[in-house]
Amino acid sequence: MSVRVSLVAAARSSALLAERFDDDRPLDPTGRREVQFVAHALVPLGAAELRYCSPTPRSRATGDALGFAPLTQPALRDCDMGRWRGLTLAEVAAREPASVDAWLADPRSAPHGGEPLLAFISRIGDWLDTRPALGGSVVAVAEPAVIRAALVHALQVPPSVYWRVDVRPLSTLTLTGLPGRWSLSLRAFAG
Repeated sequence: MSVRVSLVAAARSSALLAERFDDDRPLDPTGRREVQFVAHALVPLGAAELRYCSPTPRSRATGDALGFAPLTQPALRDCDMGRWRGLTLAEVAAREPASVDAWLADPRSAPHGGEPLLAFISRIGDWLDTRPALGGSVVAVAEPAVIRAALVHALQVPPSVYWRVDVRPLSTLTLTGLPGRWSLSLRAFAG
């Protein structure tokens, strides 16, 4: 039997250009309105046997607003960005341009002192591959980075593909299958 895992991107907590690494901000008013606007399409996912969210305030608030009553899943935390935590990409690029270039070019590098991209993708892939394959369903609200990592893992593509995937707030990635044999479906609702 296979498992169905639906990953919902958390609603926004800031304008896209103001997003910060390891952002701990709650939903902003626009994010709350977007959840209300698309709830009719996403609420049915809450019928899943297992409901999770990443540990960020906006993921928890998105899951709660959708009525999922999700359990916080530490394995679904965003990539650890070390000393870049709380900064925007533009701020980091202005301070450490060579480090940003190295980070973007080599998925094994961690010039910020945090988690390398390759390790992050592996962590999310390990979580995905350990979902019970009992024919059930799982829904998880997570940060866009988590969803990009799951997509890269499921498709078994090079880590560089991670940088080419744009996950908008409240879009969904549904993976159906077994470890190493995932089929996927993407759907965007807002953003």
